[in-house]
Amino acid sequence: MKVLGLDTATSGCSAAVWEGVCAGAAGQAGGARVTVRRSPPMSRGQAEVLVPLAQDVLAEAGVGFGDLDRIAVTVGPGAFTGLRIALAAARGIAVAQDLPVVGITSFDAIAHGVPAAERAGRFLLVAVDSRRAEPFLQLYDAALAPVGEPAMPDPSAIAGWLDALCPSGPLLLAGDAAAALLPLLDGRADVVQASGDGLPDAAVVAALGAARPTGLPVEPFYLRPPDVTLPKSVARNPAAKPEPGAAA
Repeated sequence: MKVLGLDTATSGCSAAVWEGVCAGAAGQAGGARVTVRRSPPMSRGQAEVLVPLAQDVLAEAGVGFGDLDRIAVTVGPGAFTGLRIALAAARGIAVAQDLPVVGITSFDAIAHGVPAAERAGRFLLVAVDSRRAEPFLQLYDAALAPVGEPAMPDPSAIAGWLDALCPSGPLLLAGDAAAALLPLLDGRADVVQASGDGLPDAAVVAALGAARPTGLPVEPFYLRPPDVTLPKSVARNPAAKPEPGAAA
């Protein structure tokens, strides 16, 4: 199986090719190989970078778009515009090549990218920057099974939200908003931050996509409505069309 993984959901831009025979929920397989090209972290410009990046990793892997079996892409939560860039690219390639697309949440991509040695015996809290004060949060147990539902609590409520799900025990923080959580959890013992930049990695996305079923809808995953302001004419009359150039 050959899988192209794509990610632009947060402040990064990455593409990877996974090749192997899938044998597990996390995409582990004997002889599996991942070729990755990753740009430096970027909050803008992913639309211009992603497709050439995908072409580069395919060329290095000796794989053409027509050789792929599926595409895996992060669906969020994350930056509204960013996550739609990779989704649009994945859908475009999939339509052109008649390929299935598998959606992977940013939470899962980050969680499965944390080395097993770091998360052993710990709960894992993934925190994704929402570009607001409230981060996107998802808690996992040491086996990477989700604990509770994803949430976007006010910073003052994060400690209480976490205590309700995981009252005690060693905790590992991951994600690009992890550092901001440390002072909010200073009353809790044994809290450490995972290594790495905390961004989703297309290599992990591709491996997860190899293991998961196809055929499910692949849509953006939002925990809050996008920051869009409708023109006054549309707000007064929902049937009216937005003016040219208006946000959508």
